[in-house]
Amino acid sequence: MRRKEQWMSFLLVLPSFLAIAVFVYGFIGWTGAVSFTGWNTLVPDWSWAGLKNYLYLFSDLRFQADLRNTLVFTVLFIILSAGLGLLLAVFIDRRIRGESLFRNIFIFPMALSFIVTGVVWQWIFNPSTGVNLLLKEWGLEKLPQWYVDTQVIPGVEWGQISFGIPLALIAVVIAAVWQLSGFAMAMYLAGLRAIPEELREAARVDGANEWQVFRKVVLPQLRPITLSVIIILGHISLKIFDLIYAMTGPGAMFVTDMPGVYMFETTFRGNHYAQGAAIAVIMLVLVSALIVPYLWSNLRKGVE
Repeated sequence: MRRKEQWMSFLLVLPSFLAIAVFVYGFIGWTGAVSFTGWNTLVPDWSWAGLKNYLYLFSDLRFQADLRNTLVFTVLFIILSAGLGLLLAVFIDRRIRGESLFRNIFIFPMALSFIVTGVVWQWIFNPSTGVNLLLKEWGLEKLPQWYVDTQVIPGVEWGQISFGIPLALIAVVIAAVWQLSGFAMAMYLAGLRAIPEELREAARVDGANEWQVFRKVVLPQLRPITLSVIIILGHISLKIFDLIYAMTGPGAMFVTDMPGVYMFETTFRGNHYAQGAAIAVIMLVLVSALIVPYLWSNLRKGVE
C-alpha cells in the first residue's frame, strides 16, 4: 500500500518536473549554446564563435552603460524600498486606527503590472505636462527633466562611459519603489508581529529607551526578513524589463537602458540571436550570484 502511494506521489509531480526540466533548464541550456555560435542573422548559423559575442558586449558602449545602470538601479531600489517598507511597517505596527485601510493602500500598487506603473509614472514625470506644471506654478524656475535628463553625477569617466548616477534613472527608481515598497512593508510587518513582546519589555526593564529597543532588539530579529527582501527585490531589479520599456526605453545616451531591454531589441528586432543569448546568459549569472549563496545557505541549514 505504501509503495503504491509513493508511485502515486511520483506520478503527480512528474508533469511539473518534466515541464521545469524542458522549459526552464532546457531553454537555459539552449540559450547558453546559442551564445557561443555565430547565429546573428535570420538564417541559423551553428558555427562555433567561442567568446566572440561576450567580448563584443563588454567592449560595447551600450552594454557598459547597461551594467552601470543596473548597479545604480539595484542599489537605490533595494535601499529605498526596504527602508520605506520598514518605516511603514513600524508605523502600522503601532496598532493605529484604520490599520487595515493603510495596509491595503500601501500594498495595492503590487496588484498593478510594471507596464501600467511605467505608463502612469511616464505621465507624472513628463517634463512638459506632468508634475513639472505644479513646480512651475510654485515658482520653480529650473525644472527637473526627469527621465529625459542625460546628466550623470558625478560623471567620472571610466572606459567609454561616465560612471555615476544617471539623473534620468532616479525617476525610474521612484516608480519602482512606489510599486514594491508595499511588499517590503508586508514582509517587515509580519516580522515585527512575530517578535515576542517579552523581549522588548525585558529591554525596557533593563533601562533601554525606545530607540535602543528598536536598534538592539527589533532590528536583529528582523535580519532574516531583511535578507529575504534584499534577495527578492534584487533579482527583480537585475532582470527588470517591462517598467523600463513602458516608461523610458533605452533613453538618450542609454541613461535608462538595462540588459533586459538591450537583449530584447538585439534578439527580436536586430535578429542578432547569438548576441542576445549572450546578454541573457550574463543576466542569469548576475541573478545567480545573488540567489545561489542564499539558496545554498538555506540548504545547509535544512541539512543541519
